[in-house]
Amino acid sequence: MQNSEAMGLTAALLAVAGELTRRIHEGVEARGFEGLRPAHGFAFARLAPDGATVTDLAAHLGVTKQAASQLVEEIVRKGYAERRPHPDDARARLVVLTERGRACTRAAEEAAAEAVRPWVELLGEREIRALSRRLFEIAPCGPIRPTW
Repeated sequence: MQNSEAMGLTAALLAVAGELTRRIHEGVEARGFEGLRPAHGFAFARLAPDGATVTDLAAHLGVTKQAASQLVEEIVRKGYAERRPHPDDARARLVVLTERGRACTRAAEEAAAEAVRPWVELLGEREIRALSRRLFEIAPCGPIRPTW
């Protein structure tokens, strides 16, 4: 692959990722969840299963513990998460999504499905499934970090 082709592929992937992030964010807002940024969605993805500590969240987002702490303050204040005692560490606090936070993640899933639907219409279900498999093969393991 030529350098110019690699740059074209890079630009296309970044454009698709940016558009997808924008469409999901707009879909979340359209469903009544306002006052959030796309970075909150990346945090919600880490908190969704069983919660996380601020330290876990900082590692997931690739930010400092102080930045993660500020983000947690914000989503707690807005009612999307709450702090609870950590079940295994008396010194730590667990940040978990509230019902509002879980509803917001469901809204993001719906918005993601809507954002991908035109791709299926354009390329077909079979091609999209193949594309998905191939992207999973090359996608790095670990957390998806937002661009700030």
